[in-house]
Amino acid sequence: QVQLVESGGGLVQAGGSLRLSCAASERTFSSYAMGWFRRAPGKERKFVAAITRSGSRTYYSDSVKGRFTISRDNTKNMVYLQMNSLKPEDTAVYHCAAESSGLVTTTPGEYDVWGQGTQVTVSS
Repeated sequence: QVQLVESGGGLVQAGGSLRLSCAASERTFSSYAMGWFRRAPGKERKFVAAITRSGSRTYYSDSVKGRFTISRDNTKNMVYLQMNSLKPEDTAVYHCAAESSGLVTTTPGEYDVWGQGTQVTVSS
């Protein structure tokens, strides 16, 4: 089963940018749909963005559309989340997730494998 490791989180001022990376362990990485989710303190895990196996289609929550960009490089077994114009309400632990059937979904329960998460803190 694929293993996922996120990196790239940190502390940034409002209006700044961060790029999150998620490294996958398997050569079959390209068979997984991939997603990013976030969990703010005291709140449920929420969908942020998702990408199809080939990377040809992307999906975003309304709260990040136009500011965040998800991408993947199947040659490197990597998925990325470029976050621009960050706001304090973007503060959360961000997790990448893999969906083994290859179907993109916004539902956390449909994803089979999760990374440990990386903290993003946006100061005002």
